[in-house]
Amino acid sequence: MRLSVNVDHVATLRNARGGHFPDPLDAARLCLQSGADGITIHLREDRRHIRDNDVRRLGAEPGLRLNFEMAATEEMVAIATSLRPAACCLVPEKRAELTTEGGLDVRAAGPFLREAIARLKAAGTEVAIFVEPDEAQIEAASALGAQAVELHTGSYADAALEARAPLLSRLRRGAEIAEAAGLSCHAGHGLDYNSVGDIAGIPQIVEVSIGHFLVGAALFHGFPKAIEKMRAAIQAGRAQDP
Repeated sequence: MRLSVNVDHVATLRNARGGHFPDPLDAARLCLQSGADGITIHLREDRRHIRDNDVRRLGAEPGLRLNFEMAATEEMVAIATSLRPAACCLVPEKRAELTTEGGLDVRAAGPFLREAIARLKAAGTEVAIFVEPDEAQIEAASALGAQAVELHTGSYADAALEARAPLLSRLRRGAEIAEAAGLSCHAGHGLDYNSVGDIAGIPQIVEVSIGHFLVGAALFHGFPKAIEKMRAAIQAGRAQDP
């Protein structure tokens, strides 16, 4: 299972004071040196954390597998097709939200979503859509030409332990539907050391994207230790009987 580390909130900390420190590119390099498989960034319309120059610098970094989270807008498609990241994930975006609140409603999306997917694929980028583990949404993503889905794990991660079982079952079923539809299956949102194991135990899920928790853990332990602990939790979950 691949671990992509989202470094958005390194930029949040930098922007709180201004200037250039801490640098998301330095964080990305350290994450890769510490065992991450890739780096995720979300360039928001309001540029609240990652900025255009961050995107250019991270995109030009040799050997960095970049997953570019973005809204399906003309501005972002133009940036992504110029950047040509290895992967992108199309997400819903609201100006007032603190973080992405749920999956993209693929079924209700307008015709531009299909065009965006086609243009991104033509640029050589693997296209995923961030969705709820819902059969209709996953199948709609496949019908529009997406190559992957990222299942929203936020509801599961935020739930009390005693309430997680049905949410985990829904994620398992979503992963099975994605595989049957010929989609690569990823997962992310809200995961930490304690919640990632059950997600890693779903064999169809090949990648997790984790950001806020790892950046926070790195404040106390450093990125190498935080990523080592996350890797161990993933491996333990992967070893579970299905």
